[in-house]
Amino acid sequence: MPSAYTSLTYHIVFSTKYHKPRLTDAIRAETYSYIGGIIANKRGQAIEIGGVADHIHIVTSCSPAVALADFIRDIKANSSKWLREEKDQRDFGWQVGYGAFTVSCSQADTVRRYVRNQAEHHRTRSFEEEFRAMLKRHGISFDEKYLFEAEYHG
Repeated sequence: MPSAYTSLTYHIVFSTKYHKPRLTDAIRAETYSYIGGIIANKRGQAIEIGGVADHIHIVTSCSPAVALADFIRDIKANSSKWLREEKDQRDFGWQVGYGAFTVSCSQADTVRRYVRNQAEHHRTRSFEEEFRAMLKRHGISFDEKYLFEAEYHG
């Protein structure tokens, strides 16, 4: 077979640094659009982007020629630079880590709806609770003491 045929869809989740509520309503939509442009420049496709003030969810395709860790690093680095320089968020930063989960074609619509309805989900559930549940659902083991940044105090 002379070509590679792939369907690489991921659900990526990461928080603002120390989970500070920095993604205000005023900049959230434009931030998602900017991130969509970063993804397109990395030969991916932003399928759904959503979140709340302290974290973001991205459903995206990714080229097999781009390592996922590099893809996420570039999204975080470029968007935080843009937020600091263009949106007057001088000390903006993303958390160091992230969660990345594969999405099967049969579950893509469900995951998209979940991402689209983040505000509703977070009326009763914190980011920390949501993230722990996602890790467990995907069978990813973790050590609680390393799960969130040490300097975060609520």
